[in-house]
Amino acid sequence: MQTFYLESTKLMTPLTLEQQGLLYQYLPPNQATYQAALDKWKTERGYTAQDQIQLTPQTENLNTILAKFDKEHLHTDDEVRYILDGAGIFDIRSKENDWIRILVQAGDFLIVPANMYHRFFLTEEKSIHAIRLFKENPSWVPIYR
Repeated sequence: MQTFYLESTKLMTPLTLEQQGLLYQYLPPNQATYQAALDKWKTERGYTAQDQIQLTPQTENLNTILAKFDKEHLHTDDEVRYILDGAGIFDIRSKENDWIRILVQAGDFLIVPANMYHRFFLTEEKSIHAIRLFKENPSWVPIYR
């Protein structure tokens, strides 16, 4: 994971993410290892559903799908992602109204808390494979700013 402020010279640290309410953990991309950790998160935070999403340049209507995520929005439920392969970019609006950019890659587990404005993009490779956790299956709907 790589993190930095988009429009600020403020220093970004792991503590910064924690202070913003963002939860991050690196989980080695080995199913026996990551699934046990995901199950623990599910129990601790009340997530009841798990699925996978995979986007590639060959995905039908990829640009239409991505257009749903690239505008600033929030969800009334946590957005939880564990990256199996590929990469993506979360821009997250900090409590101070600054943009925090987070590049997620294989092994990165991220929880964006409910009601936190963000947007999501794929990298130039336009490829990501992720596990999503939900409190309901799925319960989040984007609410655009």
